[in-house]
Amino acid sequence: MDTERPGAERWDADREETEAQRLDRNWSSLLQELRVAQTGVQLLTGFLLTLPFQARFPQLDAVMRLVYLITVACSVGATVLLVAPVGMHRLLFRRHRMEALVAASHRYAMWGLLLLGAALTGVAVVIFDTVAGRTGAWIAGGATLLALNTFWFALPLWGRRKTDTSY
Repeated sequence: MDTERPGAERWDADREETEAQRLDRNWSSLLQELRVAQTGVQLLTGFLLTLPFQARFPQLDAVMRLVYLITVACSVGATVLLVAPVGMHRLLFRRHRMEALVAASHRYAMWGLLLLGAALTGVAVVIFDTVAGRTGAWIAGGATLLALNTFWFALPLWGRRKTDTSY
């Protein structure tokens, strides 16, 4: 019995699929999720990479430059992790390694989302600092972090414990 997923044995039995079919389904589902995240993180990274060439960028103080650099590092890291399953698939293609591919890609996606969340928080801080000042920047960063933790992690984890499907 699958102890990580209560009811998984019954769920998988109800689906009447082989292990290979389950892995294919999981891989397809993961790819769909990654398509959404990859587009967003690539646009964000592109935007961040253009900022130093903007006229107002030199006005950022040392603290906001550090926040900016950390934000860029998180965004680039998220891009690497969210695109990594594609390269991994190419290298493992026709090698009968679907189980390893799905497991590793799941981990990459989770870490990629964590870095994407950090990058979004950093973007909120830098933009609000420029427009509304330092206090507004930290409030916006905190609110962004709270929203990300609530909708990306807390609610889904809470939903895993419930037996019904409503949130």
